[in-house]
Amino acid sequence: MKKLCIIPCGAKKIWDVDPTRGPSAAIDVYLSPFHQACRTYAQTFFYDWVILSAKHGFLKEQDIVPENYDVTFGMRHPEIMPLHKLEAQAKQKQLLKYDEIVMLGGKKYRPVMKSVFGDEQMIVYPLAGYRGIGYMLQALNRAVAEGREIEGAV
Repeated sequence: MKKLCIIPCGAKKIWDVDPTRGPSAAIDVYLSPFHQACRTYAQTFFYDWVILSAKHGFLKEQDIVPENYDVTFGMRHPEIMPLHKLEAQAKQKQLLKYDEIVMLGGKKYRPVMKSVFGDEQMIVYPLAGYRGIGYMLQALNRAVAEGREIEGAV
């Protein structure tokens, strides 16, 4: 079974630490503890994983993020990538070929995932049962330490 892990980007970015930094690879951009824990989890249990940004869409590790931004799904903001562009990007980056999508984000990602991937692909939300980012962080860190994936809700 081919599986893809999608992780959320995060508010704290490299430019918050180094404002002089220019365009950077996505893997170096996002610094929040939650993003870092999601990335470690994705790198531990998945061969294929991407970052989902409300502004830039699906980012692979070496995709370039040009500059700082503050946009999240669920807010009304002109810089949020429209769903039809996210769908086109998912096709272009060959993200529709997976049998299972594992999304390490909260409720605000569900409508986005459903729109992009439809009903054809199984989408699993391992963190759905956790209330609050602290519990999610603990679950991610524990899973990595124990070498066991978190069972996810569909």
